[in-house]
Amino acid sequence: MKKYIQKIKPKYIIHCAGLSRPMDLHVKDINQSINLNIIGTANVVKLCNEFGIKLIYFSTGYVYEGKKGNYSEKDPVLPINNYAWSKLGGESSVILYKKSLILRIMMCERPFIHNQAFYDIKTNFMFQDEVAKIIPKILNKKGIINIGGKIQSVFNFAKKTKKDVIRSTGKKIFPPNPSMNVSKLKKILS
Repeated sequence: MKKYIQKIKPKYIIHCAGLSRPMDLHVKDINQSINLNIIGTANVVKLCNEFGIKLIYFSTGYVYEGKKGNYSEKDPVLPINNYAWSKLGGESSVILYKKSLILRIMMCERPFIHNQAFYDIKTNFMFQDEVAKIIPKILNKKGIINIGGKIQSVFNFAKKTKKDVIRSTGKKIFPPNPSMNVSKLKKILS
């Protein structure tokens, strides 16, 4: 990466690489989770610091406890699974670098790729292409910004692009309501 940075001389690095799925991998192989989401992110932070590059880090809304929903950027964090802990570990190194922006994002591919969707988990997913349209408008911001769409069940979100999606429970995997308050984002975009 250092050689590439020296050659290209970027103004920004958008760090959205990391291990997310399958979720059980973060339990079965914590070394991989730590290496990619925590140490890998720390390495990116160190390079950005060395070259004075603005860093934009993709985290997740799952860093919030997920019991009450509508979490703001100022609410405390308390991940309930290893995936979320690994993303919070990445955030910990990013927050040390003052020329950075942490995006807590709830997003997925368009169309919804899974055959099942949780009817009992409320979130505010957006499709990746929707998130991509927001990024240029917030490049120069710092701190933490929640990015997400309408608060609804994952199942209702999935039905928009996958009519035959099957209802399933997510209670053993995710908290019931990790939805985020996106008023800070809306204010920035207006």
